[in-house]
Amino acid sequence: MNVILLESVENVGGIGDLVSVKPGFGRNYLLPQGKAALATPENMKQIEARRAELEKAAAEEISKAKARATAINGVELVIAANAGSEDKLFGSVGPIDIAEAFVAVQVEVERSEIRMPDGPIHELGEYQVGVHLHSEVNAEVTVRVVAAE
Repeated sequence: MNVILLESVENVGGIGDLVSVKPGFGRNYLLPQGKAALATPENMKQIEARRAELEKAAAEEISKAKARATAINGVELVIAANAGSEDKLFGSVGPIDIAEAFVAVQVEVERSEIRMPDGPIHELGEYQVGVHLHSEVNAEVTVRVVAAE
């Protein structure tokens, strides 16, 4: 399936690129989300006419993401969790818990923006967690998991 991207999509392409994607990805994600349009001759002409407008909107989005990244970088979140002997947690600390900790410090971060490549945290300690704000903007926060009193 050939589509024209209306915004940058990670690992696919940039604004205005003509790309070939799997039909399910295009039909179920790119088209409904408004990230792409079918590659028809009239759509290609419309996209070329709107290209400057689309790039301006993308630049604004990136600047907003960078502003959020400066607010988030260096933040230390403290999460209290029930722990047993040998500093093992009863359960784990995942993206939901981290998103709730962000709410406690009055910073808006969606659960889907939190990146934990090693999976949930199962032990007490200090961890670096990534926050993916935009395809080009990432931030790092320190999550300190302490034993609940």
